[in-house]
Amino acid sequence: MAVLTEEQSMLRDAARTWTRDKSPVTAFRKVRDGGAPLGYDPVAFAEMAEMGWTGVIIPEEFGGSDFGYLSLGLILEETGRTLTASPMLASALAAASALILGGTQAQKQAWLPGIASGGIVATLAVDEGPHHAPEKIDLSAAPSGAGYALSGGKTFVLEGMAANFFVVSARTSGATGDKSGITLFLVPAQTPGLTRRGLKLADSRGVAVLSFDKAQVGADAILGAPDKGWDLLEQILDRARAGLAAEMLGAALQAFETTLDYLKTRVQFGQVIGSFQALQHRAAKMFTDLELARSCVEAALAAIDADSPDVPELVSLAKAKTGDTLHLISNEMVQMHGGIGMTDAHDAGLYLKRARAAEATFGGQSFHRDRYARIQGY
Repeated sequence: MAVLTEEQSMLRDAARTWTRDKSPVTAFRKVRDGGAPLGYDPVAFAEMAEMGWTGVIIPEEFGGSDFGYLSLGLILEETGRTLTASPMLASALAAASALILGGTQAQKQAWLPGIASGGIVATLAVDEGPHHAPEKIDLSAAPSGAGYALSGGKTFVLEGMAANFFVVSARTSGATGDKSGITLFLVPAQTPGLTRRGLKLADSRGVAVLSFDKAQVGADAILGAPDKGWDLLEQILDRARAGLAAEMLGAALQAFETTLDYLKTRVQFGQVIGSFQALQHRAAKMFTDLELARSCVEAALAAIDADSPDVPELVSLAKAKTGDTLHLISNEMVQMHGGIGMTDAHDAGLYLKRARAAEATFGGQSFHRDRYARIQGY
């Protein structure tokens, strides 16, 4: 477990207080039941931005605090506890990382201050099929005039209906599946030829399907180097995966604590059900898995901050472990609560649905176990 600085502890405590008081699970229910078009509450997100959360990893010269990925992970863990829906992961982490890692000075100046203030929402547009496969890119970027014309589609784009611009992976050469020939582009949402259609996932979060019909962008829209975007894309995705793992850890922690409270109060056959040894064993299993998951998540975030060469393997380990852990605990939450756990009146179903959507985002357990094994030489 990482040793937090005093500032990081204060940030975590502030995030915990705000999510508990201003964004509990009941607030998420209101967003869901009210059919919020963006899939989150813009007022709540504005408050998050005012507290500086949207600029945590952004350098100070662009309006951020440059406080690091572990610090942002602490915030995401707390928002995960209460299922708070917001563009924090997509915009303040993933898209901001893309610009920090690959942007020119002009690109950073154009977009990062807006992301840091919360006035601009951005996101990644990577996958094109039902499963995470970032190398399987068919969306083409053909030379056109002084720039490129983008044609193709992207699926399950997080916060796609709210985004002001997209970081789009496109193919400028090579064939589907090749890691060479991939180029990243910054594409404003209002670009002619780009259309988007909103979707609601099982967890009621907002995503979009994007369609590009010869959407024209200039050469200055390229992020990084032409045809050589794969390494940059992997770095961006690893940061998004680590942030999502932190959010999933928070959801798993809250699901466990809610279930543990129930075990301590529910009486059956004349005694508290937490006294039954079989349930104690299952609770102990969840607790140990949570401790292991926390170690994995914090190690991955700390490695990113340290620019360590083992970031890819640590991130895949964290994403796979938190996926397994949240899957287990969300199942146990429903089962141990019995009949009430099967109803929408209880929060158990909300955590179970969020677990399934989060598992599939940026690669599920099988994707990351396979990636981890390949990195290790198997």
